[in-house]
Amino acid sequence: MKFADPKNDIAFKKIFGDENKKEILISFLNNLLNFAGTTKEIIDFSLTDHYQDSKLEKLRQTTLTINVIDKRNIHYIIEIIVIHTEALEKRVMYYVSKAYSQQLNRAEDYPRLNQVIFLGFLDFVLFKENPSYTTRHLILEESTNGHYFKDFELNFVELPKFEKSLKELSDVKEKWIYFVKNASDLTIIPKEMEEPKEIREAFEVANQLSWTKEELDAYDKKGIYIQDERGRIEYAKEEGREAGKKEKALEIAKTMLNKGIPIDTIVETTGLPKEEIKQ
Repeated sequence: MKFADPKNDIAFKKIFGDENKKEILISFLNNLLNFAGTTKEIIDFSLTDHYQDSKLEKLRQTTLTINVIDKRNIHYIIEIIVIHTEALEKRVMYYVSKAYSQQLNRAEDYPRLNQVIFLGFLDFVLFKENPSYTTRHLILEESTNGHYFKDFELNFVELPKFEKSLKELSDVKEKWIYFVKNASDLTIIPKEMEEPKEIREAFEVANQLSWTKEELDAYDKKGIYIQDERGRIEYAKEEGREAGKKEKALEIAKTMLNKGIPIDTIVETTGLPKEEIKQ
């Protein structure tokens, strides 16, 4: 078997965004958000594209968003984000705020507003100072940590920090994270991942042998786009590093020149051509 990479948005939406296979997304959310076995457990939901915003379309080229509303009218935003774009944190807050404010029509009252919960899977490290691969962000009062403003909640899973092997997986939450990160590297469904049945079903949906040609073409096209975008960003970073090195070398050359050090010595030390040093 050849499993699609859930971090590719074509695959993610096929696996988790199917109204006919709600049980997969229900298990995914309940375990990732620690709702399983509690009064918060999601029983049913509906998918919606209500909160699309044209300003975010360009940014969404490297993200996938699934919007969910459960039976309690809690709104969930699930995103796969494979590239750290500029001002990502502000984009997330803008999108969550948009989902919150657009719940009301002008004539409706504020009490009708419902909680918005964001769940972001990141294929990069965002919170470098925090070793945990999952984080939950709330609005808390500074002196008491009182949680009075409960309508916004942000959850992140940083996939590079998750390094557990199959044998080290201790619960369903870790199994889902392992699935998202590693499914495309597997050729069979591991015995450790056969339960719960929702994860096994997710593997079956991810099996590319059951995909149509159109789905496979879209999947491959998206994968190429992501790799090209990563290459473009890495090239820009390298260009920036090289520019920084040259600027530093010019500063050193200028200092040495002001001290009367011979040009040949400066050339040997900095690697800069004589013409640039003399300018």
